[in-house]
Amino acid sequence: MKNKIIEHLKTLIYALIIALIIRSFLFQPFYIPSSSMEPNLLIGDRLFVSKYTYGYSRHSFPFSPKIFNGRILEDLPKRGDVIVFKTPADNRTDYVKRLIGLPGDIIQIIDSDLHINNIKLEKRKLNMSTNINCGDEVVDIEFYEEILPNGKFYVAAYRKNGSMKFSDKFLVPENHFFFMGDNRDCSKDSRFLSSVGYVNFNNLVGKAQIIFFSGDKKKGNLFEFWKWKKSIRTERFLYKIK
Repeated sequence: MKNKIIEHLKTLIYALIIALIIRSFLFQPFYIPSSSMEPNLLIGDRLFVSKYTYGYSRHSFPFSPKIFNGRILEDLPKRGDVIVFKTPADNRTDYVKRLIGLPGDIIQIIDSDLHINNIKLEKRKLNMSTNINCGDEVVDIEFYEEILPNGKFYVAAYRKNGSMKFSDKFLVPENHFFFMGDNRDCSKDSRFLSSVGYVNFNNLVGKAQIIFFSGDKKKGNLFEFWKWKKSIRTERFLYKIK
């Protein structure tokens, strides 16, 4: 009996070590709790983030231990990547946003159009009718396909009324990045310098790669199996994040 208990404990320890290695060096699951990235990421999406894409910092590991400074095996992110990072305010909270500005870039909103280095982003209005949330509020939205200077494109949502029309100029510092949510008027991001602001390269956790599960809590939870048909978004399973 004692030998069986020891063997079970060993198996559990090995499993925990393997899980820790996978989580720290390969992939980590994340849950989307807010509507800041709609329509591309929905509340209830669960996604895998690759930890190796940009190399490793202390934030690659659980509890962000101060085991080394800087970043090892680093590889610079690309404009348009959807990235999980630790907020500079506390170096603890995870945010997921889209990378808009690279070091040295000038970012500004002029007449509701996003400008990078004084050049207005090309965008095309889309005929979409899906609802967009801002917290518990359903908002009236216009959708645009925005095209970044490197050719990366995505769908961004803007309020019909009350959208941010003008902003200050943001000059992205060296070794920092500028992030925005795709749900432009319902996102706390780098435009808000006191709460998020510019994000240091070392704060990047990883690149959002794929949605492996998605569920709408408003329509039911996992224990209410009789509501699965409505609450589980099977069409989003294995959806590659763009």
